[in-house]
Amino acid sequence: MTLAETPAGLRILHLSDTHLFSDGSLHYGRVDTLAALDRTLARAAALDAIDAVVATGDLSDDGGEESYRLLASRLAPFAADRGAELVYAMGNHDLRTGFEAVLGARETVTLRRGFRIATLDTSVPGAGYGALDAAQLERLAEILAVPAPHGTVVALHHPPVPAASALLAALELSNPEALLDVCAAGDVRLIVAGHYHHALAASARGIPVVVAPGVANSSDPIAPAGTERAVTGSGFAVIDLPVEGDPQALFLPAPGPEDGVEIFDLDAAEVERIAAAAGSRA
Repeated sequence: MTLAETPAGLRILHLSDTHLFSDGSLHYGRVDTLAALDRTLARAAALDAIDAVVATGDLSDDGGEESYRLLASRLAPFAADRGAELVYAMGNHDLRTGFEAVLGARETVTLRRGFRIATLDTSVPGAGYGALDAAQLERLAEILAVPAPHGTVVALHHPPVPAASALLAALELSNPEALLDVCAAGDVRLIVAGHYHHALAASARGIPVVVAPGVANSSDPIAPAGTERAVTGSGFAVIDLPVEGDPQALFLPAPGPEDGVEIFDLDAAEVERIAAAAGSRA
């Protein structure tokens, strides 16, 4: 089977961290994130067979309604042309008022081809780390109490697996074990997330976890300990989840003219300052 053919299970185009601006501002004064999204979708356009486009948070950088309208103006026709479901999840940069006004509910359940996709809002207003409260976990447990024919995909921004860098480690999901307790007790077959701005495939409690590369930029997971570094570059994931068995994830770049140009290189002191300002869970 090629990527242009329809898989037997569920195929997900997984995007994350688009960081769009309402006024066209450049991310870190350098990156045109709308252009980066357009390049990413142009690269992904070869995927005629897509069942769901899942965007896992930090969709906007400023939380303004216009930034969400720009996102929808790209993703909605892209998904519609392919007969794909379109699923959005909240990130820590997203603002609830703007998100809800344009994209709708912050937590949703979508059914496609016998699979269920459930989104969770891990954002904490004013903070960079993520959290899920007891009510959210109870709602997820109620959803999972009735199994889907082919299982459930949980989509959220903050991954329930550790980050590779010091700053992101301070901005992780604060209660991953509570989430994994609920997922492991239900029919969850895959967790998709963003936030880290680099590709990651992992497993937690036997559940595959796929973190998509960032559309806005790429973080350096092997930067020296205690520091944080990012370069220009965009990517996305294509995930095939079969009716039975483990998913397969492919991580693909969306090449741009300045790929690899350094955006920032923060020393340990600056990382600590930003982590504190963003409300480090530590």
